[in-house]
Amino acid sequence: MSALWIAHVDVSDAEAYGRYAKLATEAIAAHGGAFLARGSRTVHLEGREWPRNVVARFPSVEDAVACYNSDLYQEALSHAKGAAERDLMVVEES
Repeated sequence: MSALWIAHVDVSDAEAYGRYAKLATEAIAAHGGAFLARGSRTVHLEGREWPRNVVARFPSVEDAVACYNSDLYQEALSHAKGAAERDLMVVEES
């Protein structure tokens, strides 16, 4: 079953986060992921409003988690730390 990687992001350092985004894009693609939404227009209805929201689809939960744990994604993540506040989850599609 496919899975969605859902990230809610508030960027505080655009330059560093840009480095993260470049490497993260490579890591996601390498694990079969494809972006469905990336910083697109949102309509906030409940809870905390995040300035940036990203959704990527992976072939499975295992692929999404393997991407997160990959060396390339961890390298990307080193640029995001201190450059953004983030929530990230993987949700299996039904």
